[in-house]
Amino acid sequence: MTARNLITTPFNANATAADVLDDVDLTGLRAIVTGASSGLGKETARALAAAGAEVILAVRNSGTGAAVAEEIARAGARIRPKVSVLDLSDQGSVARFVDLWKVPLHLLVNNAGLVTGGLDRTAEGWELQFATNHLGHFALTTGLHRALAAGAADRDGARIVSLSSTAHMRANIDFDDPHFDHRPYDPQLAYAQAKTANSLLSVEANRLWASDGIVANTVNPGGVATGLQRNFTADQKASLNAAEQAGVFTYKTIEQGAATTVVAATRPEFASTGGHYLDDGQEAYTVANEASLADHPHGVKAWALDPAAAERLWAMSTTLIAS
Repeated sequence: MTARNLITTPFNANATAADVLDDVDLTGLRAIVTGASSGLGKETARALAAAGAEVILAVRNSGTGAAVAEEIARAGARIRPKVSVLDLSDQGSVARFVDLWKVPLHLLVNNAGLVTGGLDRTAEGWELQFATNHLGHFALTTGLHRALAAGAADRDGARIVSLSSTAHMRANIDFDDPHFDHRPYDPQLAYAQAKTANSLLSVEANRLWASDGIVANTVNPGGVATGLQRNFTADQKASLNAAEQAGVFTYKTIEQGAATTVVAATRPEFASTGGHYLDDGQEAYTVANEASLADHPHGVKAWALDPAAAERLWAMSTTLIAS
C-alpha cells in the first residue's frame, strides 16, 4: 500500500480519547470492552460511556469491575456501565459469556492483554500469552458473530477493534510450534507472536464478515505504562528501556493511549473499511518483514496483514478451540 492510499484522520499521538469523542453522540451504541478494569480498557470504556454508549465491562473480577463501573458512572457516563465476568485464558469462561449474550452488539473492543515473565500454560497445555491474548479473543469474537451481524443490521454497521503492539514486529506466527512445545521459551517472542495474531484476526474477520456489515481493524495504542508491565522480568524491563532510549516509542498517557482505539471504534473514516492497522490515529504504513523496528516504529510488518497467514491462523484457531 502506498502512502497516498493510507487512511488519515485529524488526530495524532497527542490526542486523547476524549478529544476523539468531543461532540460525538453514541446514544444507542452497545459496546463490549475486554480488560476494562484498568488501564487502556478502563479509559476506553469511560470515554465511550461519556459519549452515551451502553458499555459492558468484560473483566475477570466482578468486584473490581463493579468499582470501575461506579467510578465511570460518577465521572459522567450517560448510562452506567454493566459488568460481566470474562476470563480469556479460560475457554469455559468465554463460552459462558457468549451463551449469556442475547442482544445485538455494535462494537467489540478486544483490549485485554497479558504478559508473562516465564512459560505458563492453560489447562489445554496452550502457552498462556497466545491462549489469552489471541485464542481467548478469537473464541469471543467468533462466538459473538451473530450478535455483531444483528448489531450491524440494527445500526448500519458493527465494528471490531483489536489491540496489538509495536511488539508485533519482533515475531510472526510460528505455525509449527505456536505454544513453544519444542523451541526454547522466550516471553518476548511469545508476546510478539500473540500481537501479530491480534492483527491477523482483524484481517480475516474483516474478509469473512464484511458482507454482514462488520468491519474489523487493529490498533497500536503506543507506549503506555499500565499494569501490563507488572510481570516483566529484568530482561524485559531492560529491553523496554532500551527501546525507549532508541526512540522506538515515547510514553503516552493512558488517555492518549486509548485515543487510537476510539478512532477505530467510532470515526467515519473506518465505518466501512477494515483489515487495517492504526497507529497514532492514522492508518500505519506497511514495512518489509526484515525491516528494523528502530527504523519503523510506527509501521506495521507485512506479516501482520498477510491474508494467507490470517486465513491459516483462523483455521488453526478454530481447530484448537473446538478440540
